[in-house]
Amino acid sequence: MGLFKKKEVLAYDKEHEYPVIRKSICTGERVFGFRSIEDNKFRDVALIRNDKELEAIKESYSITNDIKVEY
Repeated sequence: MGLFKKKEVLAYDKEHEYPVIRKSICTGERVFGFRSIEDNKFRDVALIRNDKELEAIKESYSITNDIKVEY
């Protein structure tokens, strides 16, 4: 039984996917995911409720540059 877990670094296929935030025009809801370069399909990963959650997602996937926002 451990109280502290090792922080897991998640990965994605940088050659075939790029990070995207899908934002609703009506409600402003933001969903983080990855868009496939080959077939343009979106794979959702997490709902973003505030900027703190966005920063945590960027840290867990080691994303240092800006993320494209799609409407």
